[in-house]
Amino acid sequence: MNQSGRSSARARPVTTRNAQFQEWSALLTNRGKRRRSGAFLIQGVRPITMADRAGWPLRALLYPRGSQPSAWARELIGTSRAARFELDPQLLRELGQQESETPEVIAVGELAADDVARLPVGPDMLVVVFDRPTSPGNLGTLIRAADALGGSGLITTGHAADIYDPKCVRASTGSLFAVPAVRLESTEATVQWITACRDGGVPVRVVGLDESGSVPLAEATLTGPTVLVVGNEKTGMSASWREVCDEMVQIPIGGTASSLNAASAGTVALYEAARQRGFPSG
Repeated sequence: MNQSGRSSARARPVTTRNAQFQEWSALLTNRGKRRRSGAFLIQGVRPITMADRAGWPLRALLYPRGSQPSAWARELIGTSRAARFELDPQLLRELGQQESETPEVIAVGELAADDVARLPVGPDMLVVVFDRPTSPGNLGTLIRAADALGGSGLITTGHAADIYDPKCVRASTGSLFAVPAVRLESTEATVQWITACRDGGVPVRVVGLDESGSVPLAEATLTGPTVLVVGNEKTGMSASWREVCDEMVQIPIGGTASSLNAASAGTVALYEAARQRGFPSG
């Protein structure tokens, strides 16, 4: 574990739905609360492990009272600098959104800055833009795919699902802590970053995915510095993004399906980019 120097303070008990518990509970569903407090919940062994390995700032570790922790939980709790709380198992199940199984640990993490400086820029960059995604599960799935297939970062634009929604964090299976993900308010803000990259000597191409695109995916060039734009699940890519794209690419499909799920389409495109670039090593 990367966070060393165990806190000398004893774990604090939480046995009722007190103010502290209500604050944590609000992080499950209240996006505004997550932003104001700068915190979010991390559920599951792998996401928590990935956050810890990445050195992601953790404010607190919550675990059940009266239980015998596993070796994994003992090491995490014993080496983390985060504050420690022992919760009544029923309260921990509520925060873990579990009906019967009590989580070993839930972590309270700090939100990362929505700063494009977190996104790597260079000749091999491959950044995904997800335009106004509505499903946090789709968003987390695409972050996971970017991590697996050589993506260097992800941007959401417009009124979008929250990167720090528990459904997104779970769907990313910890990849959120490996791939920088940034929220920008508009297409224009993202274009400013792309322009800055180009002005800095990185010839970024913007490639959009659309079922009516003029270029089949396999014929598109995805080897240089690329921004790959994936549209909204229902309405597709916005008109403003269509104007920005240097090329519109389509994924040929068959069967009775009219189109691919947005996260699936983005994953297919990332796979093609990985194939062209030489698949990333593990």
